[in-house]
Amino acid sequence: MTWKCLCCGFPEETKPIRSSNDRDYPWEIYTLKELLHATNNFHNDNKIGEGGFGSVYWGRTSKGVEVAVKRLKAMSAKAEMEFAVEVEILGRVRHKNLLGLRGFYAGGDERLIVYDYMPNHSLITHLHGQLASDCLLDWTRRMKIAIGSAEGLAYLHHKASPHIIHRDIKASNVLLDTEFQAKVADFGFAKLIPDGVTHLTTRVKGTLGYLAPEYAMWGKVSENCDVYSFGILLLEIISAKKPLEKLPGGVKRDIVQWVTPYIQKGAYDQIADSRLKGRYDRTQLKSAIMIAMRCTDSNPENRPSMTEVVDWLKGDLRKRSKEVSYVQNKVGEDEDEENNDNGTDYEEGFGMEKFHLRMK
Repeated sequence: MTWKCLCCGFPEETKPIRSSNDRDYPWEIYTLKELLHATNNFHNDNKIGEGGFGSVYWGRTSKGVEVAVKRLKAMSAKAEMEFAVEVEILGRVRHKNLLGLRGFYAGGDERLIVYDYMPNHSLITHLHGQLASDCLLDWTRRMKIAIGSAEGLAYLHHKASPHIIHRDIKASNVLLDTEFQAKVADFGFAKLIPDGVTHLTTRVKGTLGYLAPEYAMWGKVSENCDVYSFGILLLEIISAKKPLEKLPGGVKRDIVQWVTPYIQKGAYDQIADSRLKGRYDRTQLKSAIMIAMRCTDSNPENRPSMTEVVDWLKGDLRKRSKEVSYVQNKVGEDEDEENNDNGTDYEEGFGMEKFHLRMK
């Protein structure tokens, strides 16, 4: 992949960047005319999502293929960099649980990225959005989505070369295909980690409520930050509670603070989404909650790797007694620390998007 052509100016009809695995998953060569036709000139009726850097449109190509087209709203240096990073990252990775790149167009003031279209939209629409009342996510599907998301992250952390930190794991960035298989999406904030480097210090990006403490406070980013975000996501999948909740009087409470008293009481059924109506394996429920608590340990060194998380979620969860005991002890310690903590101001980022498909 040629990074230079992404960061410099583009001619009116830019030659597409080719993946090194063309024979396995060739990128389509799109023209602006093709994408205008596919999206009905980016008609508002085709809009299926919107984020900080642009809008996402449903489209159908001349070959009859359904696609999602992300259109950057303005060509700022920041938007140009996100475009470059996302195309660079997507050009490096191929995994069943990562959203597939079909191609892109870059010419004039237009920056367009074309993805596979996900007919079941994003996880957030099923947990908090327009599809939440339909309750399409039973326990089996929720665990399938959790495992798929974990596998996608494990690939980024341990199989991709160089390793990749996503930095924006959240429900709106987990898309669902026809079989409700999870596809991790939106790599605009991703970081490539050179071999031998354990962490980087960088400007904080991502979504409040999902950010690891060491990243939110000091900008220290590592694979452990994604692990923390996944733990928050797992609790969200289990409970359908938002990562941040605004209480009367303007007090904010995160999902870990909400779940902790129930764990201490052993009241795991109170954590599960009431829409499941008790239809879940209680041993799996307890183990999944404990895995999430391991992921959200305030000390990044105590968090598991995503490979371990995948093994735990896919394996016999009844064998997690050692980890369960560990977490129960940690919950007590963390509560003592929280009683002396003034908390974090989440006002700026409070609230969740309600889009069918959201990519910044």
